[in-house]
Amino acid sequence: MLDSTLKTQLQAYLERVKEPFEIVASLDDSDSSQQLLALLQDIEAMSDKISLRSDGQDARRPSFSLQRTGTAMDLRFAAIPLGHEFTSLVLALLWVGGHPPKVEPELIEQVRSLSGDYRFEVFMSLSCHNCPDVVQALSLMAVLNPRVQTVVIDGALFQDEVKAREVMAVPMVFLNGQEFGSGRMSLEEIVAKLDTGAAARDAAKLDAKAPYDMLIVGGGPAGAAAAVYAARKGIRTGVAAERFGGQVNDTLAIENYISVLETDGPKFAAALEAHVKAYDVDIMNLQRADALIPAAEPGGLIEVKLANGATLKSKTVILSTGARWRNVNVPGEQEYKNKGVAYCPHCDGPLFKGKRVAVIGGGNSGVEAAIDLAGIVAEVTLLEFAEQLRADAVLVNKLKSLPNVRILTNVQTTEFTGAEGKLNGLSYLERASGQSQHIELEGVFVQIGLVPNTEWLRGTVELSRFGEIVVDAKGATSVPGVFAAGDCTTVPFKQIVIAAGDGAKAALGAFDHLMRMPVVAG
Repeated sequence: MLDSTLKTQLQAYLERVKEPFEIVASLDDSDSSQQLLALLQDIEAMSDKISLRSDGQDARRPSFSLQRTGTAMDLRFAAIPLGHEFTSLVLALLWVGGHPPKVEPELIEQVRSLSGDYRFEVFMSLSCHNCPDVVQALSLMAVLNPRVQTVVIDGALFQDEVKAREVMAVPMVFLNGQEFGSGRMSLEEIVAKLDTGAAARDAAKLDAKAPYDMLIVGGGPAGAAAAVYAARKGIRTGVAAERFGGQVNDTLAIENYISVLETDGPKFAAALEAHVKAYDVDIMNLQRADALIPAAEPGGLIEVKLANGATLKSKTVILSTGARWRNVNVPGEQEYKNKGVAYCPHCDGPLFKGKRVAVIGGGNSGVEAAIDLAGIVAEVTLLEFAEQLRADAVLVNKLKSLPNVRILTNVQTTEFTGAEGKLNGLSYLERASGQSQHIELEGVFVQIGLVPNTEWLRGTVELSRFGEIVVDAKGATSVPGVFAAGDCTTVPFKQIVIAAGDGAKAALGAFDHLMRMPVVAG
């Protein structure tokens, strides 16, 4: 089942297994069951601490459970976890086998202390790059806490269940039979939703923190670069990030970051965080900023109020809050989000196999999405507001060569329609003729650009008419001591490499400001 390279890698990892455990497979006569059995046999042969049984009674077949001897652990995979989920499989095997996870001890204790019974089901796709974080988080919870049960389900293997439960986006998580959440979620985020007292405890800790020399709001490429440059100056540096890595987490292939030939978003985001953690930086993850309060006097402290009620203080602040996917903002979009309306073709595309979908947006992202989807779905309709597609010519030519793609230009999407809680089509206006048209389909992928995450700054710092933070050549904003960097600013060309350079520049600009601040008498 595994090629020689993967076998060699897995063999090396399984040498770290310390405690015996059992794999119990539930199989039938299908080809997928035979593939899973071959994979599990390969795994069993690699460690004398792993045993395999094939007499499982799970209703989902093929599937398997991992059961550590002498425990009530309940971790199951209704999947053949290869592709993006191979790492999830390896980590599950190691954790069940007693290898310690690379997670903060405080967070591990928080998981172990959860009261109540939690039965998680997470639907994923092997091609989804957002799914492994959720799969790994829920798997670890099942290993750490016997009151947590986790089942990882490959939607492609269990299409009937996907249809019955109306799963139209992955990862999709159910808790005790009810929808819990969708999209990328970290272990911290999941635990925070379950531990209702965590926010208050966290706020109290944050309020007690001493003022920073430089506080960075946002943990994407710009924020990470700013943190590294600030820490290397030997000053007290903090990073408050809603999600470390930012939108990079949702990017698939990265092939234009100079000196890195090829990587993907999650790996790049993890590398950003690892680089920052190599320095003395106070990282405060899962923190959303709500307000910025300028210093009351020259040389005074700037305040950043967080959504949980805490307030952080700093001599200088760098705003690097990035941007998010732009919505079409037409009737039905919010109603059918994750019920046919999607934003990640790589993640959710496999759920629409053999179906009719549309892509809104004729730039590079939209055309790349349409090309990708054309190999999976029955038919793709691409809609572009302008009279011509804006993507690179090589991509447009590729798109036009595909037999199951229809291109509509000079059209405006006016409504997403649906029935019984699911999308069933979209309406659009032909801008030249003024005529309205309707397309019947099962999925729509929105790819129309970005919106800066700056709403919370209105009335505080100067913003452009697009909502971008206006900055000068050193990254300074209209507020003394406040700098900004990355996709949330007026700096053109929203690229990872530009954001990283921008973050370094803003940190240097902020440090220059610090050096020129008046000395406060002690």
